[in-house]
Amino acid sequence: MIEYRFTLQKYKRGSKLTCPKCGKKQCFVKYVDTEGQIAFPDYVGRCDHEHSCQYHYKPSDYFKNNPIALEERKPWRSQTTAVQPKPIDYIDRSIMYRSLANYERNPLFIFLSGVFGEKETSRLFKLYKVGTSKKWGGSTVFWQIDRQGRARAGKIMLYNPETGYRVKEPRSYVSWVHTELGLKHFNMKQCLFGEHLLADASSSTRTVAIVESEKTALVAAQFIPDFIWLATGGMHGCFNSKAMQVLRGREVILFPDLKATEEWRRKVPMLQSVCKRATCSDLLEKMATDEQRSQGLDIADFLLMEDTPQMILQKMIERNPALQTLIDTFDLELMDAMQE
Repeated sequence: MIEYRFTLQKYKRGSKLTCPKCGKKQCFVKYVDTEGQIAFPDYVGRCDHEHSCQYHYKPSDYFKNNPIALEERKPWRSQTTAVQPKPIDYIDRSIMYRSLANYERNPLFIFLSGVFGEKETSRLFKLYKVGTSKKWGGSTVFWQIDRQGRARAGKIMLYNPETGYRVKEPRSYVSWVHTELGLKHFNMKQCLFGEHLLADASSSTRTVAIVESEKTALVAAQFIPDFIWLATGGMHGCFNSKAMQVLRGREVILFPDLKATEEWRRKVPMLQSVCKRATCSDLLEKMATDEQRSQGLDIADFLLMEDTPQMILQKMIERNPALQTLIDTFDLELMDAMQE
């Protein structure tokens, strides 16, 4: 295994800094020297806000702009060294299964229930193994489960139950299950969100659609169930050659967020070397307005632009609360015909 000498600092509580470009707190990750010889300035790193900020100052940029540091540290030229790979760590599945409850305080579950109904949202959460955390008074846990059914990671994110968008102010509310459990030296190797769905033999011929956001995968899976929807967890996330090996022999379509299309197009050749067929959709780019591009919308945003029957019913209840009493009293449900 080849590992780079200069890497982004592994996340631990309090490790993220204020971005030197956008000024947002706890969203900037510094580069570190794994050999401990070079201490980079605080501006050498990457901002988490890949769409809005796009700040990424690499060690190579630092040495290019500071040739004296390069001369003083010539050994940096040998950036790679063969090391004994550390085994991947996994999280006890019992912890994962215990989190698949308490959806009544899960903000994302609450929002999607207003879009699809509680029954369908429960089905999606069980299918994708989405959990609930006590952190921040109730948040969403996106479990990354590989094809072997092993829980590699659990990403904890806070959502607004009314808008369905992530809470990013006054800071970005993102954490990891292994961090909250205090598992020190946890060797996390991320996999695609929803990867466990590939293990189903009956789905072996279905096309795989890949998006950035875990929430987007859930929304798209409800609207377009013919595809197996997976998520990388960000523009880069786990989008690398090793993680993509699970797609060998599959037909794959990429659906990047607006403003990330060119970046993902450059990754298509990597996928083509593994997949039966791999393409990058430009559907959103063709239909988006300039304002939508500036906002970096994704396919879920477009799918949710028109009210679903459940959303229409919710608005009717807001105008006439007595309607909810009627529904509860007679245990009424939306007819399937209305939902088609």
